[in-house]
Amino acid sequence: MTAVLEAPRRIGAADPRRMSGRQLWTLLVVMAGTFMAIMDSFIVNVAVPSLRTDLGASFAQVETAVGGYVLVYGLLLVTGGRLGDLFGTRRLFLTGMAVFLLGSLGAGLATGPAVLIAFRAVQAVGAALFYPQVLAVLQTAFTGRARARAFAVFGATIGLASIAGQVLGGLLIHLDVLGLGWRNVFLVNVPFGVLALVGAARLLPGGRAAGASAARLDLAGVGLLSGALLLLSVPLVEGQHAGWPAWTWISLAASPVVLAAFAAWERRLAARGGSPLVHPALFRLRAFTAGNAIALAFFAGNAGLFFILTLQLQSGMGYSPLAAGLTFVPLAVAFSAASLLGPRLQARLGHHVLTLGYAVNAVGTLALLGTAWAAGTELTGWTMLPALAVIGFGQGLGVSPLIAAALRDAPAEDAGAAGGVLETAGQLGMSLGVAVLGLVFLTATGHEAFPAAHTGAFTVTLLGNLGLALAALFLLPLLLRRD
Repeated sequence: MTAVLEAPRRIGAADPRRMSGRQLWTLLVVMAGTFMAIMDSFIVNVAVPSLRTDLGASFAQVETAVGGYVLVYGLLLVTGGRLGDLFGTRRLFLTGMAVFLLGSLGAGLATGPAVLIAFRAVQAVGAALFYPQVLAVLQTAFTGRARARAFAVFGATIGLASIAGQVLGGLLIHLDVLGLGWRNVFLVNVPFGVLALVGAARLLPGGRAAGASAARLDLAGVGLLSGALLLLSVPLVEGQHAGWPAWTWISLAASPVVLAAFAAWERRLAARGGSPLVHPALFRLRAFTAGNAIALAFFAGNAGLFFILTLQLQSGMGYSPLAAGLTFVPLAVAFSAASLLGPRLQARLGHHVLTLGYAVNAVGTLALLGTAWAAGTELTGWTMLPALAVIGFGQGLGVSPLIAAALRDAPAEDAGAAGGVLETAGQLGMSLGVAVLGLVFLTATGHEAFPAAHTGAFTVTLLGNLGLALAALFLLPLLLRRD
């Protein structure tokens, strides 16, 4: 492993300027999976009022449906990536997509909050199995400029999917197709998922990484890592509603202890010549370690902003689900444009395209904070539009270059696990962003329903978003510094 990490990895001898036809179709298939997995992290946001009315769900139950998907998804991403390394990208993509479709169908037919939460967890399990295979395909099936373009499309897809959860969800609820209301936000996955299954079966590589046939899944590592993440995340999601009893603080304190035990076990297993869930040598790669830290801060701010903005638009400003979703369109357009422009800027700026992106993101967040503070109860979607567009452009420059930079030295045989770790950092950040910033917002409202309380809470919570944007910016030198 060490020898592999010390030498640059090359996959394929060619450095094509254009993608082949098969590569284009392969990219389309894995982007379909990317779109659905990311969209479902956000699509419940816009359906919150409808869910509370139709299912009689409490705020805590709805928050669990939103954050629970991200939590379970984040818990299993590393395992899903490692399973792809062991048993093949195509097999895991197909299995995960089938499970995801089952969860989508169950969530769309849910009869109560508990059933909805359970099937959201099933969705998350499926997404955690197939999504790490996307990064593995981008790392191994594309080279040179084709890889840069594939990652640019990947970044644009993430941006479109993040906002589609708001816009498409609001549109489906507004149109009330077949009288199904909010149920359509889950059932829409079914036809597209079936097409992705068919395409993946025909196009994705079916082989396994070298040496995979002799390796086994590190079940002890799976248990320790999942336990550490659960001990951290559950108190943050449930603590406020439970009144912060003693078990929440015990759980938070135990999380780093279990994480240290996981790290010790992985080092021991690697020293014995075993197959650890996450090889410790990955964390000796400075870019990989720094990239994970940046992803944690960046995606916490991203998901937290989307969540509190949705609450402000619908509960504080009285917007319909459709109107709230359309407010996100400028951010989505700017995000996608920046993602596609990224490779050209990167050709001139190198990885400092990330510096530009995160600086723009911080400036946009500061502008949104100033707009909310100055407008007060007169705040509207139109007044927020310029700041949201700036935020979207900055975020668009900050996704695919971050992933490519963080994974640049990861060896091919650990492509799935490395991608899973990076995505886990991002998803854990999203879960923490929704939980912590949602907690700040709810506390700042004082549980009052009038608009001034919501606008004041929105302004206060944006200070947390600004802090996270600055944290991502200040961590960048660790990623960009040359060895």
